[in-house]
Amino acid sequence: MAQTEEFFSGRCVLVNGPVIVGAGPSGLAVGAGLKQQGVPFVILERANCIASLWQNRTYDRLKLHLPKQFCELPYIPFPENFPEYPTKHQFIDYLESYTKHFEISPRFNESVQSAKYDEMCGLWRVKTVTNGDSSSTTIEYICRWLVVAAGENAEKVVPEFEGLQEFSGNVMHVCDYKSGEAYRRKNVLVVGCGNSGMEVSLDLCHYNAFPSMVVRSSVHVLPREILGKSTFELAVSMMKWLPVWVVDKILLAAARLILGNIEKYGLKTPNIGPLQLKDTEGKTPVLDIGTLQKIRSGDIKIVPGIKKFYHASVELVNGQILEIDSVVLATGYCSNVPSWLKENEFFSRDGIPNSPFPNGWKGKAGLYAVGFTRRGLSGASLDAIKVAQDIGKIWKIETKQKNQSVSVLCHRRFKPRF
Repeated sequence: MAQTEEFFSGRCVLVNGPVIVGAGPSGLAVGAGLKQQGVPFVILERANCIASLWQNRTYDRLKLHLPKQFCELPYIPFPENFPEYPTKHQFIDYLESYTKHFEISPRFNESVQSAKYDEMCGLWRVKTVTNGDSSSTTIEYICRWLVVAAGENAEKVVPEFEGLQEFSGNVMHVCDYKSGEAYRRKNVLVVGCGNSGMEVSLDLCHYNAFPSMVVRSSVHVLPREILGKSTFELAVSMMKWLPVWVVDKILLAAARLILGNIEKYGLKTPNIGPLQLKDTEGKTPVLDIGTLQKIRSGDIKIVPGIKKFYHASVELVNGQILEIDSVVLATGYCSNVPSWLKENEFFSRDGIPNSPFPNGWKGKAGLYAVGFTRRGLSGASLDAIKVAQDIGKIWKIETKQKNQSVSVLCHRRFKPRF
């Protein structure tokens, strides 16, 4: 009796189509493709808005790293009046318009606790927790297809450092950093030298802070543009005709010519080329937007790895002691898929599809993935189109078969007699 009451109280939902986990750009793109084909779906989003990473976990001055034609979602381009590198606010406006245009209505504040394929009934069982003002509700969705669109950057990575708890200053992950306004004339340690670390260090300079950037590993730094053309666009064009290693050689030669020898400032360059490194390890090259100039001038200091934190300072691995007021951890993000998806073939332990692009979008038993290509928004869009088309094709065939079965049954039952 209890189970019957739970079912009829709306705690168990049968979805006549896929469940999409995540209402970021990837999930919205899949939803748009399904809408065009008339396929019903449900999008589950743990936050209270679409694209929560962009809305809640990015700093104010952020702009898209790549030209807008490589960042638009399927079916609708950016407005013509947008600049080549839209701001984060313009991108959010674009996503809001996109969602409204396709009449996509995600179910917000629903956090997926588990998703498991039920072999007995051949369906996915997706359990969520909905947090209300005073209570939480558990809901189970039953569906034929599951689309994982939670993304590569669902959770922040916070390494452990000796003595960090003793540090008296402010410590935050870069996802909580908004601007350098609160850091004027302060000594700030930025841990990490990827795009986030580089750009936050530059932003701190704009507010007359004194950033020191920790560089522990090697990093490729490329100019954002070469001869007035987007570096990324040039790379894409060259890869149509040349092998990746040749394109890497050309990019590195151009970078050396335009940016000079960055190693003399304490930035180590990887042995593998930038495109090959991106393909094999997922490490994105830094596209310089002015940070190197501040490094050359000494406004941004490059320091080696951290040994230990103290009350108001940090000891580096070379024995140097830095007096610091605050710490910004630009230490990256990771997938959270392994924490809730009960499946161990399609996704790796790191929460990334085992099959590399372009084959990492489809698994077994109606499982799909979008937004894990390590190729940004353009890669996510390509996968979203494939997923929507694949589900749409199967859905239409199965729906047609069901309709035919019903028609035959009705014809047999109500065959007129003369």
